[in-house]
This record gives sequence, C-alpha cells and structure tokens, in this order.
Amino acid sequence: MVEQAIWGIHMAQEHGTAPVAQGYVALGWSAVGDLRDVPPSREAFKAAYSATYPDAKPGNVAVSAGVLFRFANEMKEGDIIVYPSKVDRMVNIGSVSGDYRFDAALPEDCPNMRRVQWHRSIPRASFSQPALNEIGSALTLFRVSSNADEFLAALEGQAFEAAEIDEVSAERAAAQVQESTEDFIIKRLKTGQSSYQFEHFVAHLLKCMGYFSRVTQASGDGGVDIIAHRDELGFEPPIIKVQCKQVVSTIGRPEVQQLHGAIERGEHGLFVTLGGFSADARTFERTKPNLRLVDGETLIELIYAHYEKFEPRYQMLLPLTRSYVPSPVGLTQE
Repeated sequence: MVEQAIWGIHMAQEHGTAPVAQGYVALGWSAVGDLRDVPPSREAFKAAYSATYPDAKPGNVAVSAGVLFRFANEMKEGDIIVYPSKVDRMVNIGSVSGDYRFDAALPEDCPNMRRVQWHRSIPRASFSQPALNEIGSALTLFRVSSNADEFLAALEGQAFEAAEIDEVSAERAAAQVQESTEDFIIKRLKTGQSSYQFEHFVAHLLKCMGYFSRVTQASGDGGVDIIAHRDELGFEPPIIKVQCKQVVSTIGRPEVQQLHGAIERGEHGLFVTLGGFSADARTFERTKPNLRLVDGETLIELIYAHYEKFEPRYQMLLPLTRSYVPSPVGLTQE
C-alpha cells in the first residue's frame, strides 16, 4: 500500500508549458486573496469562499473551498504531484518543493502557487487507461490513489504494465463520455429553460428535421403543445400533434391515451419527454401505428443528428462539440 501523498492537478491551458519550465503548480480563485490570511480550517475556507462568491451554491462552495484548503494546508513539501498537460499531452510528475505562496504575477489569474521540482515528463500513451481515467478527474485538485503504484513506478523510471488500450477499458471510457454528455443535455433541457421554452425547443428540432411547426396557445386540447406538418400552410397530411413534458419521471399510459384521444383521422401523435415511458404506455404505442413516443434517450439521438442545423440560441443552450471515442466495433475486429 502506498503511503506517500500523490496529488493530481489540472491547470488552464493558458499556462502553456510554463508550469514545467518554471517549476510551479497554480490555482485560480484570485478574488479570495492570500490563503494564508484564512484560518486553517475547512469551515473558515467555506466562509471565506462564500463571502467572496455570495451567489455560489452550497455544493460549489464545499468543493471549491475544499480544493483551496487542501492546496494551502494539506499539501506538504515532498508530496508527489501529477500534472497532465493538455498542451503537449504529457504527464508531468514531480515533487512539491515549497510552501504555499500568493503570486499575482502568474498567468490566467491563478495566484495560488507552490514550487515544484519536476522529475519526469512522460507521454500519456505510456500509461494504462485506468491511470489516465483517474487523472482525468473533474476536480481541479485531487488525491491519486487507485493507480498510485503506476505513477510512482513512472517517477522512478521503473517498468510498469504496458499502457495498451484493451477493449474493456476503451469501451468503458467511451461509455463514460457518452453518459456524461447525455446527463448534461438532459439537465440543460430540464433546468435551462421553462416548460414553454422547452416546447419551442422541440418545435425548432422538428423544423430542423424538415417540418413546419408552431407552438399552440390553446388549453383543453388533449395536451397538444405543437402542430407540425410537411407543407408550409399545413394543408397536406399528415398533421402531427405533439405533446411535450419537461419531466424526467416516467410517463404512464393515461397521459399517452389522452394525447391519442386528441388525434383525428389521418393525423399522427408524438409525445416527447426527457424521462421515459411505462411498459403499459409502450404497449399502447405498439397498438397505435399513428402514435410515437420519444423518450429522453431518443430525443438525445435526434439532437445529435440535427445539431448542426440548430439556431445559435439553441447551440448556446446545448454547447456541444464533435469528438471521437473508441468504437467497440473497431476494437473487436481481427
């Protein structure tokens, strides 16, 4: 079991290669001021952070204040530092060589610094996927534990298990990226707009799919929020009546039946939600060829397919960028 403290840290890309060239690690939150002026307790750091950022949510206060407290008080001279640099895709390993300092001259408004003696800079490809996953933590400062032995071996120049990307690790990494992106989309659609704005979002998605659509103002219409059609005037069939539910809970059969009851001969019904549908609702859907249920997972697939056509305001609501992750299909090929 490794007893020596090993810290992982992320720094803004604006630092470039300066941390390694100049021998330091640094954190932001400059508005809090010199951390030596804050009593060395977590509660004191939370109070200082809250006073500086009064609009911060409790969860953010706990995390950010905790990072600053650990950097200023728990990190000790001689501790190991692992710094994955995005600029050159190197994993830099060194040891803390000085106490906490406040240096306003550092770049990217990151005055909280410690001196580091860097020992090795190793390409990311030299590490195992689990080790890379651990230092890919969402936190700015974190303890490295699960793969500590591998980083210590790298520091000492010793051979460690080859960083071959096996199928299981690659699939897991791809799944983590996909899942976190899907969570982000659902949360933004749930909390980033009102239910009425969500209806307009769905209407815009339908427009990107080639439909003319308009959000209704009526009530008592069987839950119809949007009317969509293929022609500009809405005379040509089929007419699609859409109900939108900005909820992440499960939609049952009664609500689905209500929408279907509002559909006249020759029309189609579309139910869109951020959550899912019950088994009874899905059974009902299978018996109605003019009814389609779109759950959160399907909605995300449609967003991916038509995202490039979105208006800027909706791309700002869901700021996404195309990226590539390992494909299970390619990994299983001989």
